[in-house]
Amino acid sequence: MPSFLPSYMAQDNTSWLLLILPIFLILLFKWYSKSAISKSSLPSPPKLPVIGNLHQLGLYPPRTLHSLAQKYGPLMLLHPGRKAVLVVSSAEAAREVMKTHDLVFSNRPKLKMFDMLLYGKDVASAPCGEYWRQLRSICVLPLLSNKMVQSLRGVREEETSIMMEKIKHACSANRSVNLSELFSSIANDVVCRAALGRKYGEGSGRKFMELLDNFGELMGSFVLGDYTPWLDWLGHVNGFYARTHAVAEEFDRFLEEVVEEHMNRPKEAYDSTEGDDDFVDLLLSLQRTNSIGFPIDRSAIKAVILDMFAAGTDTTYTVLEWTMAELLRHPNVMKKLQDEVRNVKGDKSHTLTEEDIDHMPYLRAVLKETLRLHPPIPLLVPRESMQEIKLLGHHIGAKTHVIVNAWAIARDPVHWDNPQEFKPERFLNSSIDYKGLDFQLIPFGAGRRGCPGTQLAMALNELVIANVLYRFDWSLPKGEQGKDLDMCETVGLTAHKKMPLLGIALPRNK
Repeated sequence: MPSFLPSYMAQDNTSWLLLILPIFLILLFKWYSKSAISKSSLPSPPKLPVIGNLHQLGLYPPRTLHSLAQKYGPLMLLHPGRKAVLVVSSAEAAREVMKTHDLVFSNRPKLKMFDMLLYGKDVASAPCGEYWRQLRSICVLPLLSNKMVQSLRGVREEETSIMMEKIKHACSANRSVNLSELFSSIANDVVCRAALGRKYGEGSGRKFMELLDNFGELMGSFVLGDYTPWLDWLGHVNGFYARTHAVAEEFDRFLEEVVEEHMNRPKEAYDSTEGDDDFVDLLLSLQRTNSIGFPIDRSAIKAVILDMFAAGTDTTYTVLEWTMAELLRHPNVMKKLQDEVRNVKGDKSHTLTEEDIDHMPYLRAVLKETLRLHPPIPLLVPRESMQEIKLLGHHIGAKTHVIVNAWAIARDPVHWDNPQEFKPERFLNSSIDYKGLDFQLIPFGAGRRGCPGTQLAMALNELVIANVLYRFDWSLPKGEQGKDLDMCETVGLTAHKKMPLLGIALPRNK
């Protein structure tokens, strides 16, 4: 021990530690409690020093936050560290945040994962302002507008026909079909052709699926350094940041390939069947001409491409995967849906088109019910309040992070009878939709920060599900019963099925 310490302390290290440790902890607790005091009257679960409520998020935060909300209310304040986080768990509260006070809550918080994985320059995580408005319009008009979604109909139908041939081949070889991989592949191929001009990653669907799963898991992680900055070093020690850098670098290599190819290819190399200029060409043109009033550098171009690619692929195949899982669990629902899709046309070798889909109300009810029970992003991308505000009588401070628990809202018995049951019939005589106007069902968000790609994703989902049920009868491998199917979710921004979905396909008999 240092010689300047009193002799009794130098002689007894244990006594010295026992003396100062409680004092240190008490001072730390008082400092933390004081720093975290909020003017808000909102209920909040008891918190621990330093980490606050972080330990209460659990392995699957949508479920644990739902449980906490049942005890503390639909508006609840958490402190996962020193920052305040407002958790919204009812349709009424969500309406206040995303409609009544949408402008106030339209900002995005600055989070570590946004910077590390999305270059800090993408559309989804950009703070509310001119940069975000301009980039969002760039994405919507040439790619996600109603006109563009309709123009891509041929791409969707062509890729669906290719998928059907893959299933047919598996049938002839007496092999089970990895539906998770198949759905990931078609979502990837359609999004790539729509946004990037051609397919990328052909023959490596599993690799892309794993990369997207890792991306979604990291994007959905609560990073302690975001809420308690002086503990940010833990992300380096435990390898979390190293893993994030590895995923970011792998995506960056893919995006560099896309950009370089578009910059270097001759004009005659364009696929004339899909238009002369694709989305990447548009971004490069904006970079050259600086026509939107501020420069778009290469990292911004890659960030926007990643938004379109990752979001479009990941959420689309998630919905397909959960829909087929629920249908395999509920053979009666599958039979009813098959009767509907097979009554449209009699030729069993025919591939259904999007015109056929217009006459399938039960198909749309099944997809809505899937979105209710399995929203692709259970905790919507966080928002941040731009100023102090009164929300349902409670004071909310500026820069408060806001998490809307879409998973919990879709299970609220106030709005849903038997909310845990998969029952598509509930939507047959209902006007409730998933487009952000009915706040009891908001799988794609709502308001200014709602997902602009909903129509593009759902057009593919409808076409794929209709066709796989039209041409084939389905069962689980090895005689497994639907009630025994593992329905556990992955952890992350997007909730996939934890175990790959395998199915046995047989060509329809009649």
